[in-house]
Amino acid sequence: MRSPLKLSLSLAAVAASVALVAAAPSAATHKSGPPWISIEYPANPLDPSTRGAYLLVHAFHHQIPMESEVSGTAEGLVGSERKSIALRFEKTGRTGVYALRKQWGDDGVWSLLISVGQHDMDPAQALVELGADGSISSVRVPTTRQREWTIPRRITSQEIEQSLQSRATRTAQARR
Repeated sequence: MRSPLKLSLSLAAVAASVALVAAAPSAATHKSGPPWISIEYPANPLDPSTRGAYLLVHAFHHQIPMESEVSGTAEGLVGSERKSIALRFEKTGRTGVYALRKQWGDDGVWSLLISVGQHDMDPAQALVELGADGSISSVRVPTTRQREWTIPRRITSQEIEQSLQSRATRTAQARR
């Protein structure tokens, strides 16, 4: 049989444990809401983990950098031929930051479709348009409003095609 003091201390410890568990955010609460994506260009050549990268992808949950699944494709028009190249991303020395090295050709018109997010949620996506000189001419993260929140939405295949066609037309006109 336990002494009243030991029983009181045991009950106090159990009560404190229950209070801590109830106060701690659950994994579901912590991960609620969509991810966010940000593109950094140019990459810092002084950081050994990003040296030589074309651009960096930042993955966030709200304002907090997070490890994430990162995927993407380089979508191009080379001559009149449509190309799609799966992209590979490398982890860097910083949480939620991924390096992308150039994996597409110099010819043609290219857009990069980059996605971050866990497999069980909608991704945040960026459409990165590349200029004729190979530099980034624009970055768009399409959004929608849900109540008071601005959240990312998926990029449509039509948006990718329009991105390529409009720049291909301008490039062809500039060559004349």
